[in-house]
Amino acid sequence: MTYFGVLILFLLPPLLVLIASVPRDLWSYLRKRERPGMDILLPYAAVLLHVVLAVVYTTPWDNYLVATGVWYYNPTLVTGLTLGYVPIEEYTFFVLQSLLTGLWTVAIMRRLSPSLGAFVPNQRLRWAASLIVAVLWAASMVLFFSGWKPGTYLTLILSWALIPVLLQTAVGADILWRHWRTLVFSILVPTLYLWWVDSLAISSGTWTIDPDQTTGLMLGSLPFEEMLFFLMTNVIIVFGMVLFLSPETRQRLVQLLRWGKRGQTGFQNNLANRFQD
Repeated sequence: MTYFGVLILFLLPPLLVLIASVPRDLWSYLRKRERPGMDILLPYAAVLLHVVLAVVYTTPWDNYLVATGVWYYNPTLVTGLTLGYVPIEEYTFFVLQSLLTGLWTVAIMRRLSPSLGAFVPNQRLRWAASLIVAVLWAASMVLFFSGWKPGTYLTLILSWALIPVLLQTAVGADILWRHWRTLVFSILVPTLYLWWVDSLAISSGTWTIDPDQTTGLMLGSLPFEEMLFFLMTNVIIVFGMVLFLSPETRQRLVQLLRWGKRGQTGFQNNLANRFQD
């Protein structure tokens, strides 16, 4: 099965369904020739932002994987067009997965409300979650530089994926916890689906994971590292979407901006007083 065959057969159909069904509010505005408001455009702006971030952040990392042979593709099953070391089909996968998971998250957020009760900020939860993620990231870096070859792919995934997760938990682990039901459904469904697609592609030889640079843990034909990769990428997308679209995040950012302005004003006043003295 060609790489584009995998994308056309398995990623494009569910994406087209989501494109046809999820942005119904936007299509309604456009049909009426009205100008969509920011509240209408915000979910789709969030999805497109995650597409851009996925391509920018993943490109150097994925090029390193291919250049070092962590994974490789059958040259007869791709077009031969590459950017760096990576086939153009892989960049298309970045875009399609981000659109798929992003739009799915929008659909789930419309159907599942956050936990009942008023939102109460929890700084301890933010610190604790960020500390756990930071420790995992540091451990993955230590293992990577230790030269443990079977752990190469595993540690590369963790050291790469945990950086955005750390930023997300630092900004709003308490906000994410408030939306825990949305997180579960938004992450679980596309992850399970992409595991299945990945196992089909590996079984058909579309791409291959180097067994010498993996732990050897498998679920059928699917390496544990590939399972972790799709889990982590969907975590990053869903966390980002939920934070971007949550009013609690916007309120927190406004408070931070106000705090920053007060701090800047205080610094300027102190500086002016020193010059006057």
